[in-house]
Amino acid sequence: MTDNTSVRLDVFGRRITVVQGSDRWQAYYTSGDGKRRPVDGLVIPANRSEAEMIRYVADICHEWASPSHSEVVVLSESGPREEH
Repeated sequence: MTDNTSVRLDVFGRRITVVQGSDRWQAYYTSGDGKRRPVDGLVIPANRSEAEMIRYVADICHEWASPSHSEVVVLSESGPREEH
């Protein structure tokens, strides 16, 4: 069992879920049917707070931005949870 915090984000039009692990935050692309796959190349250090992580993702992924998708939006947050 580990405690994880997860945050669902709309990052310049791309939906991702970021889960805090013991050694880093792990980012996943999410789909409407519940499937997810890792976001390749997006390595987020564990020592970032949630707010810092969101700013970090916005900075690293700024090339995803377009006139119609110009911001990072927090869609939902969940605090620590038990994994089985």
